[in-house]
Amino acid sequence: MRKAVYILAAVIIAVAIAISLQPKNQTSTIYHVTLADPKLYNNGTFTDNFKIQKGTYQFSFVPNGDSPQNLSISLKGNFSYNEDFSLQGTLHNTGISSYYTWDYLGNKVIGVLQDQEIQIKINPHGSTLGSVSVDLIKK
Repeated sequence: MRKAVYILAAVIIAVAIAISLQPKNQTSTIYHVTLADPKLYNNGTFTDNFKIQKGTYQFSFVPNGDSPQNLSISLKGNFSYNEDFSLQGTLHNTGISSYYTWDYLGNKVIGVLQDQEIQIKINPHGSTLGSVSVDLIKK
């Protein structure tokens, strides 16, 4: 009986240590849009409003080979952010097969000095048929 108590205590301690060593999720998505339908654009540009809190944020994208080659994003509120992103494909050759991964190059990090509502505008420069997901993640 005493041996079982020691084993149970050791298991509880091991689980507690394992949980404490798990990496903490330091990010959260505060804005997401998937642009995959030309009807989402008004005069070639997607526009939306959302609330944002003070902090540091980073854009994240889920593009593919059909995504717009150039993607301009602007944020307007008590601050202004404008960036022209360029799609880059990276070839991966495994020896058995080859494939591409895709990412947008540009300044993805922004700092927001106060809580506010902002307007986001996304311009795919005429390429409204290719899909892309855009996330703004709080760091």
